[in-house]
Amino acid sequence: MKVKPRTLSGYMELLPKDQIKFNNMLDIIKRNYEYFGFLPLDTPILEASEVLLAKVGGETEKQIYRIDDKVMRFDLTVPLAKYVVLNYGNLSFPFRRYQIGKVYRGERAQKGRFREFYQADIDIIGDNELSIYNDAEIPYIIYKIFKELNIGEFKIKINNRKLLNGYFEYLEINDKASSIMNIIDKLRKIGASEVTEELISIGIKEEKVKNIIAFVTMNADIEVLKKFKLNIDNKNFSEGVNELDQVLKYSNNLGLDKKYIEIDLTISRGLDYYTGTVYETYLNDYPNIGSICSGGRYDNLASYYTDKVLPGVGISIGVTRLFDQLLELNLIKDEEINVSDILIIPMTENYEYISKCYKEVQKNKKKTQIFYEKRSIKSIINYALSLNIKKVMFIGDDEVNNNTVTIKDLDKGEQNTIKINEMKRYL
Repeated sequence: MKVKPRTLSGYMELLPKDQIKFNNMLDIIKRNYEYFGFLPLDTPILEASEVLLAKVGGETEKQIYRIDDKVMRFDLTVPLAKYVVLNYGNLSFPFRRYQIGKVYRGERAQKGRFREFYQADIDIIGDNELSIYNDAEIPYIIYKIFKELNIGEFKIKINNRKLLNGYFEYLEINDKASSIMNIIDKLRKIGASEVTEELISIGIKEEKVKNIIAFVTMNADIEVLKKFKLNIDNKNFSEGVNELDQVLKYSNNLGLDKKYIEIDLTISRGLDYYTGTVYETYLNDYPNIGSICSGGRYDNLASYYTDKVLPGVGISIGVTRLFDQLLELNLIKDEEINVSDILIIPMTENYEYISKCYKEVQKNKKKTQIFYEKRSIKSIINYALSLNIKKVMFIGDDEVNNNTVTIKDLDKGEQNTIKINEMKRYL
């Protein structure tokens, strides 16, 4: 009996035409990362469990894939911290790296959620210190990437965990700060009512829960927070407000239009290693997709591996999830495909001449392929159209005898026979 083929739930497999679109998205992200001076890096998918789980909390810890005494990486940030400590003496700081690779989370597979997915990360790691201006550059990079991806208008939502920690100290509930932030981070998904119930369930008094909900859901701009700073009189809160102010001002100075960024006090990020600035990015017309790019500042991530202070800031784009949603919404068009510029159709057995023409096309920096199979012209043309190939080149005995090729433009319907030595000008 033959085995019925199937793809595991939570894993993405694409047809070639969609894989090309996916690769185009990765290329845009990679090109922008390199444009801003980030260096490429790759780390193993498997890590020792005591290394990878040294500092992780929240829901993520429940989703780890374990293989004996090893675990599969659940993000690219913790492996980065390990890498920096291991290679500290060979790196130049601040160390700017990008990594695009697969990560694994054992969560329930459902629409828009994957167990294996690509992340595209950048991080800036400092040695002992890292200027807040690095935090401000990140939103500008997000802006440049998503403008080039051209998938619709978006908003970068920004907050600062110091501000939240300071507010919880002010309410005298800072011993539960991490749990509170994990809960309010879900506010957009589950709503205020369920968040209220969860906060009460961890021992927060109802009156303080009301204060928390009112605070994080208010329309807060930087001037409002500066007024709060005077009333709250808390060091952490003041630092958080000041850092937010600097990030907003400098990102605007770099060229980020103010309409693309706003303060949102519900943004806290679910991972416990974030310590300062945090970001999440949403498409304006498709908020239900959720965050399409997120990250933040972490000052203590490497402390589980070393006594050195290695602060960092970074972002991650969940490329697989984002692509899957955009594909369903038809926001990525077929015309973006460009497998080959020219399809050569042999109509002669003189393959020496065919190869000569093939090399001439490639010499002119055009992507090409030869269709060797014996099929009808109509079938071959349909093949070219299915791959968005714009031109076909016919080579028959007449072309061989006259040292020519016949090129048809499938968009315009025009056909020309030209000498081989005219190909450069024609192409």
